[in-house]
This record gives sequence, C-alpha cells and structure tokens, in this order.
Amino acid sequence: MALELSLQAMNLQGEVITTPFTFASTTHAIVRNGLTPVFCDVDPVTFTMDATKIESLITDRTCAILPVHVYGNVCDVEVIERIAHKYELKVIYDAAHTFGETYKGKSTATFGDVSCFSFHATKVFHTIEGGAACFRDAAFGKKLYQLKNFGIKNAECVDGVGANAKMNEFCAAMGLCNLRHVDEEIEKRGRVAARYRERLADVPGLQLNAVQQDVKPNYAYFPIIIDEKTFGATREDVFDALAAHGIHARKYFYPLTNTFECFHGAFDVAKTPVALHISRRVLTLPMYADLAIADVDRIADIVLACRPQGRTGGEAR
Repeated sequence: MALELSLQAMNLQGEVITTPFTFASTTHAIVRNGLTPVFCDVDPVTFTMDATKIESLITDRTCAILPVHVYGNVCDVEVIERIAHKYELKVIYDAAHTFGETYKGKSTATFGDVSCFSFHATKVFHTIEGGAACFRDAAFGKKLYQLKNFGIKNAECVDGVGANAKMNEFCAAMGLCNLRHVDEEIEKRGRVAARYRERLADVPGLQLNAVQQDVKPNYAYFPIIIDEKTFGATREDVFDALAAHGIHARKYFYPLTNTFECFHGAFDVAKTPVALHISRRVLTLPMYADLAIADVDRIADIVLACRPQGRTGGEAR
C-alpha cells in the first residue's frame, strides 16, 4: 500500500522503469495505478537494478524509476539520482529489505522522492503487518495521508479516491515494542550470517550475497546462487534436500514478476537475462536472529552434502 498510494499521490502517467527481480507487490503497485512497467535487468553481484542500463529504457513516456533494494543490498543510488535529475523523473524506492541500513552514513529512508518500507512479520523490523513511506515534500505527504484514509480531506470533504491503508493500533504497539530491540536483532543476525559465510564461502559453484562497501547491513536475508555445473547439484536438489529435513528455504525471487501468469505475453523476459538466470538458481537460506549456530551448521552440512562425493571446500572448522 505504501508503494501503490505513493505512486497514486504523484499522479503519474506513462511508463515506470523497474526491476522484475522483486516481490509481486512492486510490479502490481505500478499496474494497479494504470502505469506500464518497463523492466530493467539487474546487476549480477548485488541483484539490484543495473543502473548502467536505465537510460537506454527512457522514452518520452517515462515518468518515474522504481528500483528495489534487494536482500539488504542498496541500489546504485547516486547514479539513479543523477539520471532522475537529468530526465526530470520521480524516484520511488522499494526499500522493504533495508530497514535500519545506512549508505555512507545516510539512512536508506532518505533516498529518492519516497522510500517505502515493509513491516511484514518476515522483516528485520516488523509490526506484524504494515509499512511506511518516507519523504521530504510536505504537499506530497498531505496527499498521501488523505489517500491512506479513503481520500478523506475533512469531515465533510472527500476529494480523492483512496484506500484504507491506516495502521491499526495493535500493529503500532507491536512496532513500538520491536523497535526497542531492533539493533540487538540485527547484531544477532550478523552472527548467523558470519557463520553461514564461514561454512559456505569459497565453495565452488556457490555465489554468496555481496558485502557492499559503505553499507551498514541489516542481514535481512542470506541468499546463495547455485551454479549446478560447478556445484554438482541444482537449486531444486538443494531445496528438496533441505525440505526433506524439515528446513524451508525459499526460491526468492522466483518466478520473475515479468513472467507471472497474470501478465502472460505482456513482457519479453529475454530482455532481462541476468535476472532470469539468477531467479532460476537463487535460494535464500533460513535467517533470523535466534537461529542457533548449531542449526546453521546443520543447514550448511545438508547444502554441502548435495555435492558429488569428493568435492571439497566450506567444511566445518
């Protein structure tokens, strides 16, 4: 709702450059506003929008750029800002994965015309369900505030067609409780991520999430990219092996949004080959603050056991 109503509050028309390597809500927010998504491919290291490919997608119908910070990896915000300024485009960040993160000392909430966060229960910080839109422009904020409350301006005037996107009091209370512990939660997640890296780094055929310079991370997810030719097993093999032990990894993000059945035939997936390649090989391993190191080791052991016998690398130390 933060994304959808932010787009509506901007009163945009035309095309929005975005990424297919994201959750359904990103693309749906664009389409539900009567806008046309134009898909940009992603960087093979950070999995965020490849900023070097944005300008080639800009037309006279382009009105905005909607990039996504992925797994806590921050987009190339400086290049995106320059392009947006050059072509007078709005920038709406899907910042769902980056609560608590900073880039060069600045919160990810400060980038773009608006940055939208998810407070869903799976996130680093959550309110059970909810989210937020962070912005500077007061007029935009006033419009957004009305739209989240059915478009109601005052007791006798409704001058917009809005929705019920207000956070309820119970979710707000949960958020206030969790906010007291978020730094501690991120620190615990960091220890989990460090153990995963210790066990799975330098394993042939496994690509781990990038460690970005100048980013203070929140360790939101721990994705691995599995190259079946080098690793000796497919993503599906690893997924099934974990599931057989009651461990539920996620193919996140798969499928790409530009391949959804609801958009059948509307988009050419061949135009985003890097995103397609990653989506078919990515697996996010369990990641939460209270995940025991012994369980991290058990997960790593199962992943490594999927390799043909005799392969080395990433063994327990």
